[in-house]
Amino acid sequence: MWEQLLQWDEQTFIYLNSLGTAPYDRFWSVITKISTWIPLFFLFGFLLFKKYHWRGALFRVLALILLAVFITFLTDQVKDLVARLRPNNNEAINGFIRIVRSPRDYSFFSGHASSSFSITVLVFLFLRKKWRWAFLFFIWPIFFCYSRIYVGVHYPLDIIVGALVGTLSGLLFYRLFHHFIGPYLRSSHPE
Repeated sequence: MWEQLLQWDEQTFIYLNSLGTAPYDRFWSVITKISTWIPLFFLFGFLLFKKYHWRGALFRVLALILLAVFITFLTDQVKDLVARLRPNNNEAINGFIRIVRSPRDYSFFSGHASSSFSITVLVFLFLRKKWRWAFLFFIWPIFFCYSRIYVGVHYPLDIIVGALVGTLSGLLFYRLFHHFIGPYLRSSHPE
């Protein structure tokens, strides 16, 4: 069963990666960079400070920063523990896949997927009752994650597990926030 899953993962990666064409390489190379999304992060901060009292917004931004540190640490630890080669470094397939990027570290699970989904889930949960368009934030992790397959550096399972870990981490931080910080914020300033 495990071998079948890994075979499906590799075949699905090869198929999705092969859909890419040279005219779109630059677009997906830009999409896959974290720096491309900095304006989105400013939008997150702007909306939090617009929709909450400054103290509540500040604590939410700090929760997002702690989440980013946590998910980065967790991802790095799992990558080193599992030590799965990225597709671009896998000699069995890298001769016939499209490689647009060539990182040398490990693949499982995707840090792009875990970080983007964790941050998006937490921001969505903070803003879903205060801004009706908050669901649109999920466009970011979907594009961000697909870009990793397009540029040849992650298998679908890397993305799926990263997204799942990110989602669960976002939910965990939301619960922790409301358990530990929520009562303090309600007592000091109603939101």
